[in-house]
Amino acid sequence: MEEVMKMDEREMGKEEKDKEEIDEEKDGEVGVTRLPPWTKQVTIRGVVASGVLGVIYIIIAMKLNLTTGLSPNLNVSAALLAFVFIRTWTKLVEKAGFRPLPFTKQENTMIQTCVVACYSIAIGGGFGSYLLGLNKTTYELAGVNTVGNTAASYRELQIGWMTAYLFVVCFVGLFVLVPLRKILIIDYNLVFPSGMATAVLIMDSIQEEIRWPGMICSHLVSLSLLLGAVLSWGVMWPLINKLQRSWFPDNLPEDGMQGLNGYKVFISIALIFGDGFYNFFKVLLIILINVHGRMKHKAVLDIDGKSKATSNLKQNELFERESIPMWIAGSGYLVFSLISVIALPIMFHEIKWYYIVVAYILAPSLAFCNAYGAGLTDMNMAYNYGKVALFVLAGLAGKKYGVVAGLVGCGVIKSMALVSCMLMQDLKTAHLTLTSPRSMLISQAIGTTIGCGVAPLSFFLFYKAFDVGNPNGEYKAPYALIYKNMAILGVEGFSALPRHCLQLCCGFFAFAVAVDLARDLIPPKVGKWMPLPMVMAVPFLVGGYFAIDMCVGSLVVFLWHRMNSKEGELMVPAVASGLICGEGLWSLPASLLALAKVNPPICMTFLSGKA
Repeated sequence: MEEVMKMDEREMGKEEKDKEEIDEEKDGEVGVTRLPPWTKQVTIRGVVASGVLGVIYIIIAMKLNLTTGLSPNLNVSAALLAFVFIRTWTKLVEKAGFRPLPFTKQENTMIQTCVVACYSIAIGGGFGSYLLGLNKTTYELAGVNTVGNTAASYRELQIGWMTAYLFVVCFVGLFVLVPLRKILIIDYNLVFPSGMATAVLIMDSIQEEIRWPGMICSHLVSLSLLLGAVLSWGVMWPLINKLQRSWFPDNLPEDGMQGLNGYKVFISIALIFGDGFYNFFKVLLIILINVHGRMKHKAVLDIDGKSKATSNLKQNELFERESIPMWIAGSGYLVFSLISVIALPIMFHEIKWYYIVVAYILAPSLAFCNAYGAGLTDMNMAYNYGKVALFVLAGLAGKKYGVVAGLVGCGVIKSMALVSCMLMQDLKTAHLTLTSPRSMLISQAIGTTIGCGVAPLSFFLFYKAFDVGNPNGEYKAPYALIYKNMAILGVEGFSALPRHCLQLCCGFFAFAVAVDLARDLIPPKVGKWMPLPMVMAVPFLVGGYFAIDMCVGSLVVFLWHRMNSKEGELMVPAVASGLICGEGLWSLPASLLALAKVNPPICMTFLSGKA
């Protein structure tokens, strides 16, 4: 270990002493540009910009997470806003008579990485799912008399333990895949589509030729939401409600899990599981086929990859030269894993220390599979790994403590897989923009720190100001009840389901698998219109209003493209990002007004004809 540390120190000293000049292609010509060292890529203004934008995106992501449970990919817009923010900063400084430092694509990459790390905590930290599923409101919604939903299965949410929990479980993911970064980024040359799209935007932004790769949400997402709303609220729930005396008693409370609400929740879970089950094994199969192909045709790949290596020489050279020392990755993983093993059983007596030890022994292989799959397909399966952990731990911990152990353990695995995969995507962006992996790790750590500190504050702003978790309110947070019932199902098995619900769940599980299979097997002209089962599941529980909103947006996009395709391609993502940011940012003053008990001067509602 001492020899390795000495070698790392010598290498770092040599790199700092003698930075090589790397050729960069610009507009078809080759120019020699001295890249800033990694210590200059993480700037004070970059950290300030990251903090401001990170807080904004945390509030936006939290609003979306607690209302619909869906969160669009905001990576590209984060890179664009970072560019706009620093450009505005430099112009103001110039007008004040000072000479600012030039804004480089490396600094832009650093800011984007930090901002994404911030809002990823708001999306993946469990505020709208497994952590919210621990509170008393969700316990009551799941049915106080429901088998397996014991009084010991909830605890009141407090900002102190929630913040500590996030710091404990999120930082492990920063180090788990660092030793394998070269294999994933250079040796396997994985695409990581989101990371590549962000890199393209950053390089085009610096050249002031902004192009938007991708869209906020496709038409298929909107149509899938509409199909789910019509199928559930237009057909199934009215039919099941008519059978309430034969299938379930008519004197049950409206939110009871043995009544209509139980069918809503568990059929939603069946669709989510079916979609997740298929995609999990699909990605696993793609990984196995890809690895087998690499092993079988290793010689061919080496020959074909030689020319690629030449064209990517400067990227690979910088990526390897600015490597993160192995002792940092190893010690970081061991230290934070040890902290988790000690702290989590103290915070939650329901979860045993040896559960955490086993989880972190398996963590590197799980994280590698998740990152490899995301590199091939752009599908981050951290949520599915978390659900598997939820069921396993809920079953192991028993009836009394299983629900809490399952929900907490879900967060341990999901956070580790999510953070490690996000870091690999950002390292792909860094590889393409000639940014040091060291500055990426530091940026990710800064963003994770800001996210773990600010996200709970943002959550409690909503939690205290609004009725979060109320199925009839604006802040439904549908996944909290779903995760809670997943844990109950893991403890009690199928006995927790209402009558005939198991048969319906099996049918919708098979439907989800069949639809996903059809999308991949039938001709693309037809397959591209197959609905998305996981998206269909949202209105089953939330309601149809959100599907209408999405379809109106899709109609506007469709008409815009028909009238002016070029303008639509350029402006639609910008307009969509502006609408998302505007609505999300309004939630901050709305929360403060609600906390101050300021009532709106006008209130409008729509009543049915019978009222």
